[in-house]
Amino acid sequence: MHIFDEYLNDENVDKRERAKLWRTSIGLQAVDNLTVSGFLIEMARKHIEGEISMDEVSRMINEHYKKPKES
Repeated sequence: MHIFDEYLNDENVDKRERAKLWRTSIGLQAVDNLTVSGFLIEMARKHIEGEISMDEVSRMINEHYKKPKES
């Protein structure tokens, strides 16, 4: 099973489209032999489900990977 396959036949067109976009984005990372974090997968799933907006995904990712400022 590939990532987000379970959404590709969902009756909700928005979920299907969001899943396709996330699969493409993650696939582009794989082309460069990069893997995405479980955190990103979790945020993508929440976005696909409509629980959070893309703006929220972006904000949460930025916060998650924010480096502490050096004193």
